[in-house]
Amino acid sequence: MPGFELFGAEEKKEVQDVLDNGVLMRYGFDGNRNGHHKALELEKDLATRMQTKYAQVVSSGTAALTVALASAGVGSGDEVIMPTFTFVASFEAILSVGATPILCDIDDTLTLDPKAVEAAITPKTKVIMPVHMCGSMADLNALKSICDTHNLILLEDACQAIGGTYDNKPLGSYGDLGCFSFDYVKTVTCGEGGGLVTNSEKYADHAHKYQDHGHDHIGNDRGAETHPFLGYNYRLSELNAAVGIAQLRKLDKTISLQEKNYNVLRTALTTIPEVTYRKVPKTGVESYAFLTIFLPTEELARKGHKALGKHGVDACFYWFDNNWHYYKKWEHLLEQKSLNKLSQEQQNGLLQNNKAFDQSDSWMSRTISCLIKVSWTEEQVKERASKMVEALKSIL
Repeated sequence: MPGFELFGAEEKKEVQDVLDNGVLMRYGFDGNRNGHHKALELEKDLATRMQTKYAQVVSSGTAALTVALASAGVGSGDEVIMPTFTFVASFEAILSVGATPILCDIDDTLTLDPKAVEAAITPKTKVIMPVHMCGSMADLNALKSICDTHNLILLEDACQAIGGTYDNKPLGSYGDLGCFSFDYVKTVTCGEGGGLVTNSEKYADHAHKYQDHGHDHIGNDRGAETHPFLGYNYRLSELNAAVGIAQLRKLDKTISLQEKNYNVLRTALTTIPEVTYRKVPKTGVESYAFLTIFLPTEELARKGHKALGKHGVDACFYWFDNNWHYYKKWEHLLEQKSLNKLSQEQQNGLLQNNKAFDQSDSWMSRTISCLIKVSWTEEQVKERASKMVEALKSIL
């Protein structure tokens, strides 16, 4: 999964362009750039790769979600439905624009359960935000149907699934807005960075202004630009964008390598009947960033995770106990531990999350995910497969 495994001459060349002209900021200083506008180039490449009309690059995946929500007019009094299994950035972005995150059960896709989503909708609901965790996706057709019925926005958090597809469309391009993370351990990395895509001219126009203090970007005199609405600083630097340009060009190769390694491991595990797999929705194709399995019980999953480690199989995760990716350890959210005072609407709305999510627990307690690396040799993949089988058989 990590794009940093493929760092090479391509990234160095793009970064050197920026160092040679000395302009590290995205905007201004056009006379010194020697024709290099790396952030703009990355946006064009991202829109092309994601088959969307528009793309906006920003400073992180969290920033991408924040800018996407703000660009769609989401704010105080609005509720955003999100899954119990994600990274904390999902609810951080929602809170940052003044809206309220509403946690919702997942199903065997390990993403939003459409039936649970339908039950969670209130008059305050504005957005449904599926999170395509660990390289696979939600049932987007079902969620899109719900959004159409209730006039809601479908925002895809595809930060962990770039390169996957649904209904022959790149993940992130199916909804009204899609977001990506380009941090150091993502499939495409800028070191730090993120991006959003959309086919909406309105959302795109809002995004490029909002992420740069509200600048209208009209004319060649940055100091003379007007500010049609409030914005904040979520800009991506030229250095980070330069890395991303080279990385995005490698995406197809990266996905191909991930798929190859994934299939070797999964084929080996077919010898163990107790091992089952997360559901990939019909017409969906994973990015193969992780191999995610279910064991029959929580007890066996805990033992299996420990056994994998003892057998030398690293980079495997038991998310049920994870501090950052599963709701049970989000006490700072559930107990509203905020340095800045949350609005009364947010405080009241967040109380809805203080309940049991038994359906989510039933899936996550039995889940183990193993990262797929692209730098493994064929021998290393085969050895890993053998160790995984040996480890899991030892506890079954």
